[in-house]
Formats: sequence, C-alpha cells, structure tokens
Amino acid sequence: MTKKQTCIFLTVVAAVIAALIVGIVLTDGLYQKEGSIQDAMQDAVLHEGDKISLFGLPVNPGLISAFVVTGVILVFAAIVRIFVIPRFKFVPGKFQMLLEQAVGMFDGLAKSNSPHRNHFLGAYVFAAGAYIFVSTLFELVGVPAVSMAGQSVILPAPLSDINGAISLGCLSYLVILGGGIVSNGLRGVGRTLKEFSLPISMSFRMFGALLSGMLVTELVYYYLALSFVLPVIVGILFTVLHAVIQAYVLTMLTSLFYGEVSELHVKKPKRSRRARGKQEENNKSETEVTV
Repeated sequence: MTKKQTCIFLTVVAAVIAALIVGIVLTDGLYQKEGSIQDAMQDAVLHEGDKISLFGLPVNPGLISAFVVTGVILVFAAIVRIFVIPRFKFVPGKFQMLLEQAVGMFDGLAKSNSPHRNHFLGAYVFAAGAYIFVSTLFELVGVPAVSMAGQSVILPAPLSDINGAISLGCLSYLVILGGGIVSNGLRGVGRTLKEFSLPISMSFRMFGALLSGMLVTELVYYYLALSFVLPVIVGILFTVLHAVIQAYVLTMLTSLFYGEVSELHVKKPKRSRRARGKQEENNKSETEVTV
C-alpha cells in the first residue's frame, strides 16, 4: 500500500468515526429508554412480557421459533431427498460435496467414538448438529411477531430458551440410555444412570452459551453510544461462533457417552477348581524345569 492509499484509507476511517460521533450527539435527545438494562435482560431470559398466543395459549417466543426452524429443516430435507439426491453424480458438484462432507463428518464422529453401534448414533448427531446450527443462525433473520400485549417482538433462537435447551439435552441423554440398553441390557442402564448430571450439564452449557451472546447483543443495543455499526459485528460474530461451537460440543459429548455405555462387555467363563488346579501344577512344573 502506497502512502497515498494509506492517507485515503485513514481519511475514510476518520470520516466514518466522525459521522458516528455526530450521529450519537444529534440523536441523544431523541432516544428514550423504556426501562432499565436489568429489566431488558430479565425479559430476554424469562420472556414474561413478550408471550405469544398459540391457539389461545400464552407461550414463549422460543417455542414458535422451534416450530419454524423444525418446519424449515424438514421441508429443506424433503426437497433435497426428492429432487437433489437422485441427481448426484460420480464427480460431485459444490452442493453435493458440501452435503457429503457434512454427513461424513458426523458419521466419522459416531464411528470413532462408538465403533460397536453407530448407525443410529450417526443419524442422530447429524440431525442434532444441523438443528443446533440452523436454530442458532435463525436469530439473524429477525422474524417479527406480535405478543399478547400487542407489542412487536423478534423471534429468538429456540435454544436461547431454557426449555428448548433442556429438551434437547434430555433427548440426547435418552438416546445414550437407549444405546446402553440395546447393547448391554440392565448393565447399560446402570452405566448410563451413573452420569445423572449429564442432561443438566449439556442443557445449561448450551443455554448459557447461546444466552450470553444474546445478552451481549442486548447490552450493545441498549446503550446509544454502542448502537452504531457495532451490533452488526457483535451479533454476527457471537451467533456464528455459537452455532459452530455448540453443534460440535453437544454432538461430541453425545457420541463419547454413547460409545462408553454401548461398549460390549463379554463375561469371561469361570474355570472349574480342577482346571485351576491343573493350571497351577503346570505353572509349578514349568518353574522347576526353568530352574
């Protein structure tokens, strides 16, 4: 970069910063806060003031988001299965390569962590990972809805609702429990129940990670001095990182614990006293010969 280009770049940056400062100063008197930052964050977590009517029942907006995301994924999967997969070629295109890489990654994750039983596990971790990734990115779309109080709200990510996170964590735990029962019967149940804190840890880890990004974005939007340009960077950065990290973390934990409880345990046959006596005599004779 030449000196002239450097000067032009610094001038543009300085002009943008100056425009932001002028905008903050001019709009400061027009900006009114409806409540404190504590109220804004509490409402973002508990959703007490933005309930949405679902067939006359008040529900959290996260439930509506879950229904929308699930419908979108099912429709997309049906379209791909009916119209795209039958046209796959020996030399893959870009979309075919992307789809094969995604399926191969989750299938390899299942096989490496659970070599004994992994067919259902591979399908589940792929579905769970896709749901976490798509549902986390869903908040970037900004789908509007009307609350029961008549206010406009934006549908959040389904897993930023504690109920959605707990449901997915418990479902993963049931899948692990099912793998233990099918492979080892009651012994698999005992090994799975030892990890009784697993659904709680998975649920709250996922809920806390997604909620932290949403609260940081709410905090940035709340203060006027930070509400120019910065929310776009912060929102996209936190959302994309959480989508990738949480999809990987939950699928990895599910595969690891599933592989542990589904590992086959074969009981060694008990030897009779006569066989043990003969073995001891043979060991003594071998020792005497060696001496």
